[in-house]
Amino acid sequence: MKSQAHKSERKPLLYVQTAEKVKEEIRRRKLQPHDPVPSEGELAKLYSVSRMTTKLALEILAKEGTVYRLARRGTFVSGNQPHADMDEPPAVAISAATRTAKKRIAMVFPNMDDYTASIIASAEVEARKANCHLIIRISMDKEDESECLQELYDDGIDGIILYPRGRKTCSEKVLGMILLHYPLVIIDRIFREVRIDCVYHDHYQGTYSLTEYLIDKGHKEIGYISMAFDGVTSREDRYKGYVQAMLDRNLSINSPNILLHCTEEYMDNLNAANPQLEVYLRSNPSLTAVVCTDDYLATSCQYTAFSLNKTVPEQLSIVGFSDIQLASLLPVPLTTARQSTEQLGQASVKRLLKRMENSREGAITIKLNTSIVERGSVRDLKAE
Repeated sequence: MKSQAHKSERKPLLYVQTAEKVKEEIRRRKLQPHDPVPSEGELAKLYSVSRMTTKLALEILAKEGTVYRLARRGTFVSGNQPHADMDEPPAVAISAATRTAKKRIAMVFPNMDDYTASIIASAEVEARKANCHLIIRISMDKEDESECLQELYDDGIDGIILYPRGRKTCSEKVLGMILLHYPLVIIDRIFREVRIDCVYHDHYQGTYSLTEYLIDKGHKEIGYISMAFDGVTSREDRYKGYVQAMLDRNLSINSPNILLHCTEEYMDNLNAANPQLEVYLRSNPSLTAVVCTDDYLATSCQYTAFSLNKTVPEQLSIVGFSDIQLASLLPVPLTTARQSTEQLGQASVKRLLKRMENSREGAITIKLNTSIVERGSVRDLKAE
C-alpha cells in the first residue's frame, strides 16, 4: 500500500509543470490569439529552469493546440483559445517576408583541413540551391563542441550538420537535441547508442575492396595497421572489411601481421620513423603488403619503411584510406580508397533539409561508396 501511495504522490515531470505555468502566464497576461508568448530564454529565467525544459514545455502546449511555433519567429498564442475573438488562422499571420526568408543551417567541424574544406565547399553549393545560408563553426574540443551546438540552437539556426571526428560516444548535448526533435545530421560517424540521421562512407566495403585489390595483384602476406578502435565505428568497420576479404579469398590471417593499437604520436612528425611501426615491420619480414586504416598512418608507414631501407613498392606495398591531398604528394604517391567529399557534403545538406521538413520522421543512415585511386605504392606481383 505504501508504494501505491508514494506513486500517487509523485510530482509531474518538470517540463509538464512548466507547461502548466506557461498556460497560467498566458491567462495572467491576458494574451490574445497570435500574441507572442515569452521566449524559451525568458521562461527559463522566470521559472529558474533550463532552456531544454522550457522547450519541452512549449512543445507540449503546441501539441495540445494552446500555442503555435514559427521557426526564427517565436511562439504565439493559438487562435483556438476560448477567449479568441479573431478568425484569422496562424498561417495568415505569417508575413510574406517570413515565407520567403532564407533558412539558416550550420556545419560544426573539429578542425579545418583539405578534407573538411572540400566537404564544406560541396555543402555550400547544395545549400545555395536550396536558398539557405550556410554557417561554419570550428569546435576546439568536446566541451567547445557542446557550446557551439548550444549557441547555434539559441541563435535560432534551423538545422545543424555535425562532424564529430574521433568521438567515441554521443555527447549529452546531441542526445538532448535529438530528444527535442531538433534537425541534426551526423556525418562520417555512427553512434550505436542512439538513432540519429547519419551520412557516412561505407568503410567496410572500402577496405574490403582495397584488400581484394592487393590480392588480385598477387599479394598473400597482407598486414593491417590501425589505431585503437576506442568505439570509433569507422575503424572497426575498416578492420572487418580487411578480415572478411582475406577469409573470402581463403588466405590466412596471422595475428603477428595485425597491429591494432598504434598510438597517434606519429601525427606530430609524419615524415619521421615511427618506433611502433619499426618494430612491426622488423617482426614481419614476410609481409609484401600492408593495409593502413587511413592515409596519415600510411604516410608514417612509408617513411618508416624508408628508414629501414625497405623500398616502396618493390619490397613493401602500402595502401591507405580517405585520399587526402597529402596522398598524391608523398615520395611514392599512395594508392588509397577515395571518400567523395562532394557526395558527403551534398547528401548531408539534402538529408538535413528533409529532417527540417519532418522533425519526427524515423532516423535514416545513408552509406556512400568509396573508390580505389591507383598510384605508385602497390607492386603488381602477377605482372612479373
